[in-house]
Amino acid sequence: MRTFLLWALAACLPLSAQNPIELHVDATAAPERVFHVRMSMPARPGPLTLLYPEWIPGEHGPTGPIVNLVGLKFSSGGQAIPWKRDSVNMYAFHLEVPAGATALDVAFDFVTPPESSGFTSGASTTSELAVLSWNQLLLYPEGAAADSLRYQASLKLPPAWKYGTALPIQRESGGDIEFRPASLSTLVDSPISAGTHYRTVDLGTGTIEPQAPHYLHLAGDSDRAVDIPPDVIAEYKNLVAETGALYGTRHYRDYHFLLTLSDHVAHFGLEHHESSDDRVGERTLIDTDPRRLNAFLLPHEFTHSWNGKFRRPAGLVNGKSDGGYDTPMKGDLLWVYEGLTEYLGEVLSPRSGLWTPEEYRDWIAITAAALDRESGRKWRPLEDTAVAAQILYGAGDDYSEYRRGVDYYPEGTLIWMEADVKIRQLSQGRKSLDDFCRSFLGGPGGVPEMKPYMFEDVVMALNAVEPFDWAGFFNQRLHSTEPHAPLGGIEGGGWKLVYDNVRSDFWKSYEDDGKLEDLSYSLGLRVKDDGTVIDVAYGGPAQEAGIAPAVKLIAVNRRQFSLTVLREAVAAAAPVDLLIKTGEYYETHRVDYRDGERYPHLVRDPGKPDLLSEIIKPKAR
Repeated sequence: MRTFLLWALAACLPLSAQNPIELHVDATAAPERVFHVRMSMPARPGPLTLLYPEWIPGEHGPTGPIVNLVGLKFSSGGQAIPWKRDSVNMYAFHLEVPAGATALDVAFDFVTPPESSGFTSGASTTSELAVLSWNQLLLYPEGAAADSLRYQASLKLPPAWKYGTALPIQRESGGDIEFRPASLSTLVDSPISAGTHYRTVDLGTGTIEPQAPHYLHLAGDSDRAVDIPPDVIAEYKNLVAETGALYGTRHYRDYHFLLTLSDHVAHFGLEHHESSDDRVGERTLIDTDPRRLNAFLLPHEFTHSWNGKFRRPAGLVNGKSDGGYDTPMKGDLLWVYEGLTEYLGEVLSPRSGLWTPEEYRDWIAITAAALDRESGRKWRPLEDTAVAAQILYGAGDDYSEYRRGVDYYPEGTLIWMEADVKIRQLSQGRKSLDDFCRSFLGGPGGVPEMKPYMFEDVVMALNAVEPFDWAGFFNQRLHSTEPHAPLGGIEGGGWKLVYDNVRSDFWKSYEDDGKLEDLSYSLGLRVKDDGTVIDVAYGGPAQEAGIAPAVKLIAVNRRQFSLTVLREAVAAAAPVDLLIKTGEYYETHRVDYRDGERYPHLVRDPGKPDLLSEIIKPKAR
């Protein structure tokens, strides 16, 4: 098998290195959820295996949506070439290039799913907009490093659609765009957003050297959706300035936020080196609740340009010089890749004005409370949530606290906050995690590059800032099966996690936007406004009373269910009778809970310095 792969690679790569693979995508049928793809690549006679990208950078798993590739045909000189899918690797296609051939033509369509969740494999188009991920729209030769392959891409958009991308443009005419030749890794790292309701906002170049342009591209399902308020534009300009102050350099030529505003595409954020693919609800920029809840998304994905793209764990390096997108990823250090990014993105939000200090503390209280009560902490250490990321992203909501999810995001926030506080304490305020970020994530800038790291590199860089047993610090928290979350950063930062019967404004936004009621810290369940129980706290009052996830609440204390009726019953601090529908059966369960409503908050500890407030102070203003 190894001999065959080397022969096939030699048959294709010399010509590919001289002549780019031509890739044309016709997106004029994007409103009907179909992309038409045509490719032409240099080839030589003999066996050849082509791959569809499987392990997608930033998605931390084998998420390439091969099932949506349809109508696949190969030909050369007008002659059809039969193909066979590999019996084991579903992403591989075997064929025989005929004698005398110098090029191979490939044609297929890609169908985007409707109204589905997930990462880029989820819904990506509506009648008004589309987001194109190049990894979904191409094949590449097996055995080739993505950096060694060059693609000449072109795109045809529906009439009058505008677009945004970080991929350099060679020429365009109307809706036909031809891009400069780029390596496969650069192409895959450069998505495009487009639509009929489209606006581009210039966020400036910042003041650090090397200076670089920054753009916010807004694609919405309506003109109103992209009508971003001036104060929000100012906050994103602040974000550009604050990242400059934090990292000290920029590892890109220019940066493009591709912000999609629709209720009919998958909602997520995905990092790229010179851009980010950010997708939220249609009214996120114009309504208070969704804007508050999603304020940290762009700071998070922007931070990935430094932490995740420029610096990346060695186990997550794929699609580069070591191989293509068939190389499995190892998520052991996702608590750095994602956890540190989560912490920094949340800190940058108040520094930029996207959150108030109160909103930041409310968010941290919600994060800390959720992690502090997880029953799954007793069996699954945090490191395993990172190693198992590729299966946990698709986990359900049922018994989520017992299973644990991708906790390296929120718990990463708590761990890196504690590291920040520890540095400030040890140095008596002379140093902070900002110094680590500048040394570890900074350095020379101006062009995209990647510098992999291992656990030992992180420890060494922290010790260079402030000597301490950082290896022991992280290992204890990564491998612990203690029942409570690491709250040392909150407590050492001068605050305490407490509970009372008052919902914070952030908590109200979370419930109102999600059309749900979260009684996790009282009754022990979360329920939608139609009565569907999203989840129950394992070992909590509701679960101990026999209520399981996915049942439907019909009545509360003999009265027809509503969120208000349920909340008031809990507030009465008396046992609650719940009539539920499970399958085709109705049952009544008494939940013996008597302590009223409970919601998390942070309150000041006057006996300690307020380091948390110091951490979120603006640095560039």
